[in-house]
Amino acid sequence: QVQLVESGGGLEQPGGSLRLSCAASGTIFSIYVMGWYRQAPGKQRELVARISTGSTTNYADSVKGRFTISRDNAKNTVYLQMNSLKPEDTAVYYCNANYDSLGYWGQGTRVTVSS
Repeated sequence: QVQLVESGGGLEQPGGSLRLSCAASGTIFSIYVMGWYRQAPGKQRELVARISTGSTTNYADSVKGRFTISRDNAKNTVYLQMNSLKPEDTAVYYCNANYDSLGYWGQGTRVTVSS
């Protein structure tokens, strides 16, 4: 059973930074495509960033140039560095692990950007 545990969320001011972490257990981490998604109140869950097994990345247009996804296979962890935060980044952020047709989700970590 794959378990994903996110951490690092919280309250930050506009223009600030946060780093989210997602630790995986119960699997061979390196074979999974890892992603960060977010869901704002009243909105659908959306892809924020994704990183392949070969560390190829892609980002939502809304976060390009501000967010960076990375992975450390030795630590079974994927990160999301979020800089220049905006109020519209406020959401619950979820970690996702995907391999073939199998997908797993973490419980989410809340990010609030407000002055």
